[in-house]
Amino acid sequence: MLTELHITNFAIIQELELGFSGGLLIFTGETGAGKSIILDAIMALVGGKVDAGMVRGGCERAELEAIFSLPQAYISEINAILEREELEQEPRLTLYREIRSNGRSVARVNGSAVSAAILKELGSYLVDIHGQSEHLSLLNVRSHLGLLDRFADCAPELAAYRSEYHRLHALNKELKSLRDLEQEAEKRAELLAFQAQEIEAAHVVPEEEAELEQERSRLANAETLTNSAQQALSLLDEGSPESSAAIDLLGEASRLLEAVARVDKGQGDLAEQLESVLASLTEVNRDLRGYLDGIEFNPKRLEQVEDRLELLHQLKRKYGGTLAAVLEYGQNARAQLEKVQHAGERIAELEVEVKSAEGSVLTAGLALSEKRRIAAQALGTAVEGELNDLSLSGAKFDVSLTQVSSAHGLEIEPGLRVAYGEDGLDQVEFMIAPNPGEGLKPLVKIASGGETSRLMLALKNVLVQADYIPTLIFDEIDQGIGGRVGFVVGEKLWRLGRQHQVMCVTHLSQLAAFGDSHFKVQKQVIGARTLTRVDPLGDEGRVSELAQMTGSTSAANQRAAAEILSSARARQVELGS
Repeated sequence: MLTELHITNFAIIQELELGFSGGLLIFTGETGAGKSIILDAIMALVGGKVDAGMVRGGCERAELEAIFSLPQAYISEINAILEREELEQEPRLTLYREIRSNGRSVARVNGSAVSAAILKELGSYLVDIHGQSEHLSLLNVRSHLGLLDRFADCAPELAAYRSEYHRLHALNKELKSLRDLEQEAEKRAELLAFQAQEIEAAHVVPEEEAELEQERSRLANAETLTNSAQQALSLLDEGSPESSAAIDLLGEASRLLEAVARVDKGQGDLAEQLESVLASLTEVNRDLRGYLDGIEFNPKRLEQVEDRLELLHQLKRKYGGTLAAVLEYGQNARAQLEKVQHAGERIAELEVEVKSAEGSVLTAGLALSEKRRIAAQALGTAVEGELNDLSLSGAKFDVSLTQVSSAHGLEIEPGLRVAYGEDGLDQVEFMIAPNPGEGLKPLVKIASGGETSRLMLALKNVLVQADYIPTLIFDEIDQGIGGRVGFVVGEKLWRLGRQHQVMCVTHLSQLAAFGDSHFKVQKQVIGARTLTRVDPLGDEGRVSELAQMTGSTSAANQRAAAEILSSARARQVELGS
């Protein structure tokens, strides 16, 4: 709900800070005092249109800020929007709007800049403003089905239907995929067979490329390798006319160090180290001879290795950047080929499964529709009862529950198929006939004003358990009604306030008496400038304000006002305050 509202330089409001609690909040004051301006500020904060005319005269900008506690029913939806927009997720939501005198505006959510569209999207979960049809959730036809389902407690039936629907959707998706495959089966099968056979015929081994490249390097450089190895071997083991072999020289040095060690016992380690070097060099000499014997001058083998490497490179270019990817491509091609070759068999199986699944979806959908139909009648009766209490006794309300024919829908009877979706078989829309003799019209087309607000109040009272929007604002709800009906409207608003935070602007004392909190809005002229101030009223102040609303603060009006307030409180106690 809305917990704090800050307004600066907005219309005739210079500076205003208000804190709000739950329940029914009443705003009263003379016409033009600024009551509707407060609602305009809230409207702007939830994405409503703004313009430079809203900035207080002589100021560069107006600033608005509202803080909302998050509604439990919509936390996941709100957090999903915040996450999508990369906005901070906090226990409360801070909305900010700056309107500049040049007509530009800035919007922020939790301190980060956003578009007005994001404010409006978030605001749709926070506030319903009745009397401002552009921000009224009940005028969104898409919301009607959800409201009816929650009113009817259709959750079990809807879950059962969706389970069958998703199973059918998966089967149809697989069936469509196989039918698409079947249409191009011959060309597709030839291509897949060629790809699979080409890869399989190559007998690719992921590690062979590195080994082949090493072998190619040896074969291509056989002469250089032989010459270098022979020279190294000659230096180690054969020597030259000018010098002895390295092994012979090290052997002689080793014998000399052994002689030293026999005399000087402390040099034994030195002789052992040289002996170890001599042993290692002997091993190198042996390995080098073996390496030299293995060097191959084989142009034919070199050609075979290069051909093999070229084949592997071609496969990589066609089927993936690595040999492992080539093998995976071949396996997938083989699997798809099997699928194509057996598509007809699987299609026949799927057609049987789809037929059975359609029957299950239809059964679950009809059960859901029947529960909705019964609930729609109950909802219509309940709303008309509320309208009768609100002095709209001739008004009619109906829930239009229709099904749309579709060639690709479910067959509910021979020759008749109806569209279906994730929410069932039904199209739902609320219909209203505000005055006797008028035909029912879609709720979205009814006129604005006090009559609309009372219609919405009737709906909200009936749907109180199904409608999760936390803050409801009613403007002009008392147009065209008197004190007796005003008392009834006040009672209904108060009852609605047990489940929602309800804000109401009113000129009727009988309605205002039901408020859990009462704010007086008044104009002041200071320094030739008109200002708006808002004061929360205690019991004494409320009596005086209710008396003023009936004409004057005379003693008689004060007594009448006290009686109205007492009657309202007695009724609240009776209702279970």
